Amino acid sequence: MNGAVRGKVAIVGAGDVGATTAYALMDSAAVNDIVLIDIDKEKAEGEAMDLRHGASFVKPVRVHAGDYEDAWDADVVVITAGVAQAPGETRLELLERNTEVFKDMVPKITEGLHDDTIVLVVTNPVDVLTYVTWKVSGLPPNRVLGSGTVLDTARFRHVLSDELGVAEKHVHGYILGEHGDSEVPAWSATHVAGGTFEEFCAEQFTEEDAPDREAIGDRVRGAAYEIIERKGATYYAIGLATRQIVEAIVRDENSILTVSSLLQGQHGIEDVYLSLPNVVNRSGIARTVEVPLADDEREELRRSAKVLREHIDALDI
Repeated sequence: MNGAVRGKVAIVGAGDVGATTAYALMDSAAVNDIVLIDIDKEKAEGEAMDLRHGASFVKPVRVHAGDYEDAWDADVVVITAGVAQAPGETRLELLERNTEVFKDMVPKITEGLHDDTIVLVVTNPVDVLTYVTWKVSGLPPNRVLGSGTVLDTARFRHVLSDELGVAEKHVHGYILGEHGDSEVPAWSATHVAGGTFEEFCAEQFTEEDAPDREAIGDRVRGAAYEIIERKGATYYAIGLATRQIVEAIVRDENSILTVSSLLQGQHGIEDVYLSLPNVVNRSGIARTVEVPLADDEREELRRSAKVLREHIDALDI
C-alpha cells in the first residue's frame, strides 16, 4: 500500500480513548472510512454523529457506527474497549475481568477478518491484553500489536526537552518494556543534537545543575497517575499516539515505533508482549530492532518481562 492510498479503520470501544482516536484519525486524513463499534450502540452512534458534523472541515471521510462484522474488512482494527477499574479493585483483578471481556469480544472481531487486517490493542494493561488477543485470535504475531510505550516514549522526549531546553524533535530516546510501572528508560540509546545524553549534559551543564536521570524517569512513569488524579482519565495523547501507529500501518511507512510485540528471544526474553523499537508497516510488525543496551538496562528489561509473565501465568487463557 503506498502513501496515496487511504483505508479503513474500525475502532472497537467508543469511550474517551476510542472517540478521541477517531477524531485524531479524521483530522489527519490518514483514512477515508472510520467505523465505531461499541456494546453501547447509542453511544457509538452519538460519537459518529458528532464527528460527521465536522465533515466540512476535513478531507472527505466516512464516519459511522457499526457492528463487529464491519471490522472484518478494515485495514486496522483498534481495540480500546474494556472495563474500568472499580474502587478497591487490584490491577490483577481488573486484568482478570478484562481478559474475560477479550475472550468474548476478540473472536467476534476476528471471525471473518481479512487476511491482511492488523489488530492494534490499546486497552490497559495493554501488554498482557495484547498477548491475550494474540492467543485468543490465533493470528500470526506480526498482525497483533499493542500501543505499548509509544506514548511513554513521547512523554520521555517531552520531559527531556523540558529539562534540557531543546526542542523535542532534536531529542531521541525510548522507553522500553511494560507500559506501566516497570518501564525502562533506555538511557544508553538516548541522543541529543547528534551526541549521547551524557555528552550533551557534560557540554551544557555543570555537575551541580545536570538533569537528574532518576527524577526524569519518575516524571515519565508517574505522568498518567498525575493526569488521572487531576482530570480522571487520559485520552488526548494516547489518541494521537494511536493515530501515529495507524498511519505507519496504512501508509506502509516502515516507521520505528515502540509498540508492544511478541518477543522471541530478543535480549533473552521469550513468549511475552512488551515494547522494543519495531519496524511498523502494512504487515504490522515487520521486525523488532534489538537496540544495544547497558547491562543494567537489560536486566531491568528482563525484570519488566518477568512482571508481565507473572500476570499472564495468573490468567485462564
